[in-house]
Amino acid sequence: MSNASCIEARPRWRRRAPGVLPVLGVVLVISAAGAMTLGRYPLSLRDLLAFFGARLHLVALAPERDDLLRNLILEIRAPRIIAAASIGAALSVAGAAFQSVFRNPLASPGLLGALGGSCFGAALALLLGLSWAAVQGLSFVGGLAAVALGVGVANAFGAASMITLVLGGMISGAFFTALLSALKYMADPYDQLPTIIYWLMGSLTGVSLSQALTAAPAMLAGIAALLALARPMDALAMGEDEARSLGVPVAWVRYGAIAAATFVTALAVSLAGMIGWIGLFAPHFARLVVGPRNAVLLPASALVGAIFLIGADCLARSLVKAEIPIGIVTELLGIPAFLLVLRRSRRSWT
Repeated sequence: MSNASCIEARPRWRRRAPGVLPVLGVVLVISAAGAMTLGRYPLSLRDLLAFFGARLHLVALAPERDDLLRNLILEIRAPRIIAAASIGAALSVAGAAFQSVFRNPLASPGLLGALGGSCFGAALALLLGLSWAAVQGLSFVGGLAAVALGVGVANAFGAASMITLVLGGMISGAFFTALLSALKYMADPYDQLPTIIYWLMGSLTGVSLSQALTAAPAMLAGIAALLALARPMDALAMGEDEARSLGVPVAWVRYGAIAAATFVTALAVSLAGMIGWIGLFAPHFARLVVGPRNAVLLPASALVGAIFLIGADCLARSLVKAEIPIGIVTELLGIPAFLLVLRRSRRSWT
């Protein structure tokens, strides 16, 4: 077979994968810039250039105009865009990692109970009337505790397998969901319960610039840890026996990926509440475009998830006068989007 025939016989995603990541990066930048202009007080590209030019002392702005742009850009919109990009990337990479480690196309960031634990921790803090920082802290701790419980259950009867890990995650998730229901039953129906329910629907309204700039590097560190495990996860996706024959420490890779994915998932949920479907839809879409190799799939999933959540946040704060919880928007958009890619994504798994 000639070289041309060999190239033609290669899957399409192998031929186009190297050029996809820069394109997605450009789309992400354009999406962020577009999101900066949208809102109750629309801005133009000229406004953005003038504001950042004033920061660099290239142009001069009237004090009133500068204060208005500073408030809109730095205090209101930039935190939401940074948080949306980092949360979308974190949940998407976590979903891709779980799908690879468990060899299950339906795996998502909540597979081992992290979402249930995070929701319980946040609801407990809200019920106790703690500060917003405490709500985020207990949500993060709850997510880690739920996964630790699920892994502990899986190892309670010998060495854990993929099936026992999934079962352990189901048990842990059900346990913390039951505890969450008990907290909602005990909450004041006129004050505390609406706050808990609103938090569970997901929102970026309460994210400040300092919180976004603190959480984003931590999420990037977790994503970097998963990228470092990309090649071992590729081997693990072929099966445990094949991975061991290649010298891959199966247990270390599996638990390392679970730990990093749980870390970024719990951090994302603690920052903005429940935001569903991104961790399931984005990896499937990215796999269709760049293929199953994790070294490319993970960053592609991160970029797709970031773009998707920035767009969802724009719709959440622009469709109607009262802001829609972003978790509702991601589910309404994610379900049909997932159905569109499901047929073709089945081929990529087979």
